[in-house]
Amino acid sequence: MSHVSLDKDDQAPGSKKGLSLPISRVRLIMKSSPDVSNINQEALFLTTKATEMFVQHLALSSFNNGQGKESSSLSYSDLANAAEEMETFQFLTDILPKKILARDYLKSLEQMQEEEEVADL
Repeated sequence: MSHVSLDKDDQAPGSKKGLSLPISRVRLIMKSSPDVSNINQEALFLTTKATEMFVQHLALSSFNNGQGKESSSLSYSDLANAAEEMETFQFLTDILPKKILARDYLKSLEQMQEEEEVADL
Protein backbone atom coordinates (compact mmCIF):
# COMPACT_ATOMS: atom_id res chain seq x y z
CA MET A 1 0.00 0.00 0.00
CA SER A 2 1.29 3.43 -0.80
CA HIS A 3 1.86 5.87 2.03
CA VAL A 4 -0.36 8.94 2.01
CA SER A 5 1.48 11.98 3.26
CA LEU A 6 -0.39 14.89 4.73
CA ASP A 7 0.96 18.39 5.00
CA LYS A 8 0.06 20.71 7.89
CA ASP A 9 -2.95 22.19 6.06
CA ASP A 10 -4.43 18.74 5.43
CA GLN A 11 -4.15 17.82 9.10
CA ALA A 12 -6.00 20.84 10.40
CA PRO A 13 -9.52 19.83 11.47
CA GLY A 14 -11.08 23.05 10.16
CA SER A 15 -9.41 22.66 6.78
CA LYS A 16 -11.25 20.98 3.94
CA LYS A 17 -8.10 20.94 1.84
CA GLY A 18 -6.98 17.46 0.97
CA LEU A 19 -10.43 15.90 1.38
CA SER A 20 -12.15 14.28 -1.57
CA LEU A 21 -15.39 13.30 0.15
CA PRO A 22 -17.86 16.07 0.92
CA ILE A 23 -17.91 16.70 4.66
CA SER A 24 -21.62 17.55 4.55
CA ARG A 25 -22.44 14.05 3.26
CA VAL A 26 -20.33 12.39 5.94
CA ARG A 27 -22.07 14.54 8.56
CA LEU A 28 -25.46 13.50 7.16
CA ILE A 29 -24.51 9.81 7.33
CA MET A 30 -23.19 10.18 10.86
CA LYS A 31 -26.33 12.04 12.01
CA SER A 32 -28.51 9.27 10.57
CA SER A 33 -27.47 7.16 13.55
CA PRO A 34 -29.88 7.55 16.48
CA ASP A 35 -26.90 7.33 18.86
CA VAL A 36 -25.31 10.52 17.49
CA SER A 37 -26.58 13.89 18.64
CA ASN A 38 -23.64 16.28 18.21
CA ILE A 39 -20.65 15.91 15.91
CA ASN A 40 -17.40 17.67 16.78
CA GLN A 41 -15.68 19.29 13.76
CA GLU A 42 -12.46 17.42 14.55
CA ALA A 43 -14.28 14.08 14.71
CA LEU A 44 -16.04 14.87 11.45
CA PHE A 45 -12.77 15.74 9.74
CA LEU A 46 -11.01 12.62 11.05
CA THR A 47 -13.92 10.35 10.09
CA THR A 48 -13.95 11.80 6.58
CA LYS A 49 -10.18 11.41 6.22
CA ALA A 50 -10.26 7.84 7.61
CA THR A 51 -13.05 6.94 5.20
CA GLU A 52 -11.06 8.28 2.26
CA MET A 53 -8.00 6.33 3.36
CA PHE A 54 -10.05 3.14 3.73
CA VAL A 55 -11.57 3.52 0.26
CA GLN A 56 -8.09 4.15 -1.16
CA HIS A 57 -6.74 1.04 0.59
CA LEU A 58 -9.65 -1.07 -0.68
CA ALA A 59 -9.19 0.22 -4.22
CA LEU A 60 -5.41 -0.29 -4.26
CA SER A 61 -5.65 -3.77 -2.75
CA SER A 62 -8.38 -4.76 -5.20
CA PHE A 63 -6.42 -3.35 -8.12
CA ASN A 64 -3.15 -5.03 -7.13
CA ASN A 65 -4.73 -8.42 -6.41
CA GLY A 66 -7.24 -8.36 -9.27
CA GLN A 67 -7.14 -8.15 -13.01
CA GLY A 68 -6.80 -4.38 -12.89
CA LYS A 69 -3.08 -4.42 -13.56
CA GLU A 70 -3.61 -6.06 -16.94
CA SER A 71 -6.29 -3.67 -18.12
CA SER A 72 -5.28 -0.59 -16.07
CA SER A 73 -8.77 -0.44 -14.61
CA LEU A 74 -10.61 -1.43 -11.47
CA SER A 75 -13.80 -3.42 -11.86
CA TYR A 76 -16.60 -4.46 -9.56
CA SER A 77 -15.41 -8.06 -9.76
CA ASP A 78 -11.97 -6.96 -8.48
CA LEU A 79 -13.65 -5.37 -5.45
CA ALA A 80 -15.91 -8.40 -4.88
CA ASN A 81 -12.92 -10.77 -5.10
CA ALA A 82 -10.95 -8.69 -2.59
CA ALA A 83 -13.91 -8.71 -0.21
CA GLU A 84 -14.20 -12.48 -0.46
CA GLU A 85 -10.54 -13.48 -0.51
CA MET A 86 -8.80 -10.97 1.76
CA GLU A 87 -9.45 -11.35 5.48
CA THR A 88 -9.23 -7.59 6.01
CA PHE A 89 -12.24 -6.97 3.77
CA GLN A 90 -14.40 -10.01 4.53
CA PHE A 91 -16.91 -7.85 6.40
CA LEU A 92 -17.83 -6.39 2.97
CA THR A 93 -18.94 -9.69 1.38
CA ASP A 94 -22.63 -8.88 1.92
CA ILE A 95 -22.20 -5.44 0.38
CA LEU A 96 -19.98 -6.57 -2.51
CA PRO A 97 -21.26 -10.01 -3.50
CA LYS A 98 -19.89 -11.71 -6.57
CA LYS A 99 -22.15 -11.23 -9.56
CA ILE A 100 -23.75 -14.29 -11.09
CA LEU A 101 -25.86 -14.62 -14.21
CA ALA A 102 -29.60 -15.07 -13.78
CA ARG A 103 -29.54 -18.44 -15.56
CA ASP A 104 -26.81 -19.68 -13.19
CA TYR A 105 -28.84 -18.53 -10.20
CA LEU A 106 -31.98 -20.23 -11.50
CA LYS A 107 -30.03 -23.42 -12.12
CA SER A 108 -28.64 -23.45 -8.58
CA LEU A 109 -32.12 -22.68 -7.22
CA GLU A 110 -33.53 -25.70 -9.10
CA GLN A 111 -30.76 -27.90 -7.71
CA MET A 112 -31.50 -26.75 -4.17
CA GLN A 113 -35.22 -27.49 -4.63
CA GLU A 114 -34.43 -30.96 -6.00
CA GLU A 115 -32.14 -31.66 -3.04
CA GLU A 116 -34.89 -30.59 -0.63
CA GLU A 117 -37.40 -32.89 -2.36
CA VAL A 118 -34.98 -35.84 -2.12
CA ALA A 119 -34.33 -35.06 1.55
CA ASP A 120 -38.06 -34.97 2.28
CA LEU A 121 -38.53 -38.48 0.90
